Amino acid sequence: MAVTNNAAPSRIGQVNASGDAKTLFLKVFAGEVLATFAEVNVMMPLHRVRTIKSGKSASFPAVGTATAAYHTPGESLIEGDNGYLNQVKHNERLIHIDDLLVAPVFVSNLDEAMNHYDVRGEYSTQMGRALSNTADKNLIQKVLMAAREAATITGGNGGSKLSKGATVATTATVLAAAIFEAAQTLDEKDVPEEDRYCVLLPKYYYLLAQESTKVINRDVSGAGSYADGEVLRIAGVKLVKSNHVPSTDLSAAVTGDNNDYTADFSDTVATVFQKSAVGTTKLLDLAVESAYQIERQGWLFVGKYAMGHGTLRPESAVEISKAS
Repeated sequence: MAVTNNAAPSRIGQVNASGDAKTLFLKVFAGEVLATFAEVNVMMPLHRVRTIKSGKSASFPAVGTATAAYHTPGESLIEGDNGYLNQVKHNERLIHIDDLLVAPVFVSNLDEAMNHYDVRGEYSTQMGRALSNTADKNLIQKVLMAAREAATITGGNGGSKLSKGATVATTATVLAAAIFEAAQTLDEKDVPEEDRYCVLLPKYYYLLAQESTKVINRDVSGAGSYADGEVLRIAGVKLVKSNHVPSTDLSAAVTGDNNDYTADFSDTVATVFQKSAVGTTKLLDLAVESAYQIERQGWLFVGKYAMGHGTLRPESAVEISKAS
């Protein structure tokens, strides 16, 4: 018997059973890129971010401090020679937008048809990692550079570099003591105690977890777990491990960087900072575009963002170095 009616399949990639049968699949791909970026990026939540709608840079104001004095009855508060009136100093920090950062991939229809496993999921992961890694590296390098900068406001505090010698990279107790000293340095500069972080390479993170029992011994108010290889805090500073802490000379200029993330980090071990140390100007948030190219018989996917990173408060950043 002849079939007179065709079946009407449910197309799981269509929106409301109409249009391109791959529409929702493309959104899944984009969502995977965004999820990977958020999963592997450690620095984005640890600093200030400002989004602009247009322009090539953003200005972050810096305001100095005021003083108080006891008043002598009868004296004017506004006459300069009496010394009561504050002259608050102002400055600004400009953070420019770097060139558009892209992570493209092309998927051939024929290759995808012949392949025995899904490549799009892996490609989406790698695109997210590529974009995330660049943002992480630039931010950590900028924090370290902030620790080497002078004060934004004349008479204020600049960054700090603690040169502790080679043992800070090999001995857990020396490294832990350096983190305590960094916290003390921030305290002495009136940097807020909340939102303080220490970012360091995994080898230094696990050095602390293995060898320095004080930092994880709860009997002396330590926080962490030897069994889990965790060190949560030292001197109230949250420890974050990252492979993106630089340890080589990165002085060579990079085309497209409009904020300069280049310096010699050969002696860097870790950085301790407060959230106000650096900022990001964001023009185009992380996004994914896709298009089917008939002439190439495949799909082009592009992950991209446009943002830049710069110093805000150098006094909020400390570099721990193995230099003597």
